[in-house]
Formats: sequence, C-alpha cells, structure tokens
Amino acid sequence: MQTTGIMIQTLCVPCACRCRYCLLDWDGKLPGAAFDRSRDYALRFYSWIKENRPALSFHFSFGFSMDHPALFDALDVLNGIGSVSGRFLQFDGFTFRSDEALRELLTGIRAHGAETLNFTFYGTEAYHDRFAARPGDYAFMLKTIRFAKATGLRVTAGIPLTTENAGQAASLLHALTDAGAEDIRFFVPHAEGRGKHLEPIRLTADVFEQLPREVKAKLNRNVYKTEAAFCEPGAIKEETARMLLLSLTPETVEAWERTPFDETIRRLEELDETYYAAFPSQTELVRTFGDPRSDRFYTQRDLLAAYRMRFAAAHGLSLYDVTNERQSGSRRY
Repeated sequence: MQTTGIMIQTLCVPCACRCRYCLLDWDGKLPGAAFDRSRDYALRFYSWIKENRPALSFHFSFGFSMDHPALFDALDVLNGIGSVSGRFLQFDGFTFRSDEALRELLTGIRAHGAETLNFTFYGTEAYHDRFAARPGDYAFMLKTIRFAKATGLRVTAGIPLTTENAGQAASLLHALTDAGAEDIRFFVPHAEGRGKHLEPIRLTADVFEQLPREVKAKLNRNVYKTEAAFCEPGAIKEETARMLLLSLTPETVEAWERTPFDETIRRLEELDETYYAAFPSQTELVRTFGDPRSDRFYTQRDLLAAYRMRFAAAHGLSLYDVTNERQSGSRRY
C-alpha cells in the first residue's frame, strides 16, 4: 500500500448549514485545535515533507466550512503550500452577507489566489433549503454565483442525485446554467457521516433511466455504478494507495507537536493497516455480501465500506474507524 500524501486538519471553523448528509457530521461544536497553532504545525510539517518526503502531496484544512474569519490570510497559507483548496474554494455554508460585503469578499478571494468557487445544490429552492436546514440558502448561493462570475471567478457545481430529488434535476440544471455555473456534475451522495441516513433514498437504476438525457450525461458512470455491476468479475478495482489524515484537536495537538514527523506518518500508516487487516479481501467481501440483483447506485468506496460494516457486525468487531473523517485516519483508493 503506497502512501501518496497527507492532510493536516483542524475542524475549527463553523458551517452555517446543517445538511442532511454532512460528511463531518457538523453538530454545532468545534472539535478542532486553534487555527494559529494548527497552521504553524502544518507549516513545519510541510517544510519537513519538502525536504524529506518530496514525493508526498501535502494539504491543510481548517473547518466544517471555508468561511474563516481571516479567510484571505488563510488562502495565502493554503496557496503557499500548494494546497488545491486555495485555488478551488468550496463555498457551501458561508454566512449570509449584504451585497456590498459579498462583492468585497469575492474580490478579495480572487486577489488572494482563488480561481474557482464550487457550490453544492440539493434540489430546487424549497427542497434545497430544507436539505441544507437554512432558509434562504438557495437564493444566497445563486446570487453568489452571479456576483462571482462578474468578479472573474469560475464557478462549478455539484448536485447529489437521489430518488427523492431526481424529478428536480433538470430544472436545477437549467437554473444553475442560467446563473453562470460551469462544469455542473451530478453525483450519488456518500454514505459517510450523516450520509448514512440517505440510504432509503439511494438512487436506483429505474429512476436514473427515466431522467432526461442531459442529466444522465452528467453522472460519471465509471465511478457511480449499480451494486449488480460491481458484483461482476473484475469490476472491483484493487485499492493500492492511501492518503493519510491527521486531525488536530485541543486534546492531541501537543502530543503531535512533540512527535517526529516520520513517526507521525508511521503511526497513521499503522492505524490504516490495522483497520484493513481485520477484514477479508475486497474480492471476498463482494463474494460474501454482494447482491448481484441490486440496482442501487454506489461508488466502490461506499459499497466496500457497507460490506465491511456488515462483516464487523457479523463478527462482533469493534475497531478504530480510520474512515471517519472527523478523526485521524486514511482514505484508500
């Protein structure tokens, strides 16, 4: 298993939404270590990586949203270490602003290195606002798209597709296109964090086939497939690489600061290897738990995670979950 990079994370910036499928399970509490301390640690780690492990990618993340109170300075840090989120800025969950304040923010974002803003829309206005648990969120984001385009920023958008919102997909696609969004993509929601609660409305093949061609063309069928398709011989691709995640908290940051960086990488790799060693191979998981008649759409990652959960339940396993992105762990691919 090849380690290809590491992400240093501190969950210290709130999100203005409470989305039904939040990956990080935002509950209104900030579990991350202080930003300044985490930033300084990340910069030291980055310098060490550049000198000792230059083949590894390095990233720094700071919140449940990107709405940092000193966002321009934070963008300078991200761009200084080459972190993609400094150029490709996720704009979900920003607090509402007046038109003047919003234009000022977008102008500053562009001046500090951001090139593209990305938005997530869950459906047309009423549905989106319920899903995001924030009245007015849809209108604010559409306005932001228009202002961003006028500022010279590129805008992209993602739309999770379920059996519940499928009927809104075409209307939403047209609304986002009219507002100026480019590279609009549909995706099947993840099952991590609160995403597990969307299982009853997971996209199915019969619903997908009824969608307009323009919508179907924007779902990557190389990534999102039915469970039946993943059960076919050779469909599951072997995971050969991993990204490590170090999540700093007030309780752990001092200990990590005292730990040599090579030892930190080794410990995170051990967490990864201990977790995955407890499960059968990917092929065996599919053979044991796969349903070759299921027409429900998954990513390979979500499907294998579901099978591992079933295996753990069947064998009474209680493991540290390296896939929980609120805490230190890894992401295999």
